[in-house]
Amino acid sequence: MLLNSLQRTAHKIVSSSWFSGAIIAFILLNGVLVGLDTSVYINANFSTHIGIAYEVILWIFIVEALTKMMANYPRVHHYFRDGWNCFDFAIIVFCLIPATGQLAMIARIARLLRVVRIVSVLPQLRVLVTALIHSLPGMINVVLLMTVIFYVYGVAGYHLFNDVDSEHWESLGVSLLTLFRIVTLEDWTDIMYIALDTYWWAWIYFLSFVVIATFVIINLFIGIVVTNVQEAKEAQLAALREELDTAEVIRELKQTQEALKRVQDHMERNTNIDERKARSLK
Repeated sequence: MLLNSLQRTAHKIVSSSWFSGAIIAFILLNGVLVGLDTSVYINANFSTHIGIAYEVILWIFIVEALTKMMANYPRVHHYFRDGWNCFDFAIIVFCLIPATGQLAMIARIARLLRVVRIVSVLPQLRVLVTALIHSLPGMINVVLLMTVIFYVYGVAGYHLFNDVDSEHWESLGVSLLTLFRIVTLEDWTDIMYIALDTYWWAWIYFLSFVVIATFVIINLFIGIVVTNVQEAKEAQLAALREELDTAEVIRELKQTQEALKRVQDHMERNTNIDERKARSLK
């Protein structure tokens, strides 16, 4: 009975809006502390206070995880069925590394990772991250296509412009770096004009690469991500509808149970009245 009571209490706490708001506030506070820790003055004068704050926030996150586990009692393992819970739990375990000796740098990185927890707390960021993960298979195909295009244009650029612009087309590796610069549209016209001074047709090479690699390939990336973001939002809405439907069924069952309880009480009262009348007649 005690564990069941604790489970109901933990479920109410986890489901409340103030609980999520408090966790977000502590994650943001941890982010502020990580930024303050980079200041030489603050680190020299308030390092002890900052260290205590880090420990307090870590224990708050531990209590949060334990509360969520208790909310799933007696099926505590259901806590780890949620990938975001596993992500949060891994960060907590990573943060338990002692911040001493050679592990001090790892401990600082672990404190920084706590800021990343904001992704698991905010539903909007969850949708974006989920969409990016689902976009990876489609992106791999686009990356393969871009790799082929880069390789072809890189080898062609080396053979075409190495003699007139060895700085940007010195080797295949340098040519690929030059093509990456062109894709970012960072002063790529300067490279093109050097080649145009010798070859009037060089603009065909550069413009075709910009159109294919920048306007087409990059838009393919964007299209894949946008499509998966839409699908992730639809999946989230479907989960919310299912949760609402479940809550509605539970509410109706409770109302039915209360109605049956009232009917049962009414019947018991009538039975008691009939029994008293029967005894009085005797």
